Amino acid sequence: MSGKVKRRVSGGTSTSVENQSNPTLARRFSTTTEFNPDYTQIKVGLKRIGILAASFIAILVILSFFLK
Repeated sequence: MSGKVKRRVSGGTSTSVENQSNPTLARRFSTTTEFNPDYTQIKVGLKRIGILAASFIAILVILSFFLK
């Protein structure tokens, strides 16, 4: 098996030294690649599922007293 091969990205003539000398350029690229999803709809759905599950369990417990 062959070892790992490092690939070079040919995006221009800028080097890491140039990116370090210009911090605004480095910050701009790092903020655009962040992954910041919005989970508000998922939280609402999970809360609804939890309330429904708790109410169904409570109904089953109450019905179990009438069956005995």
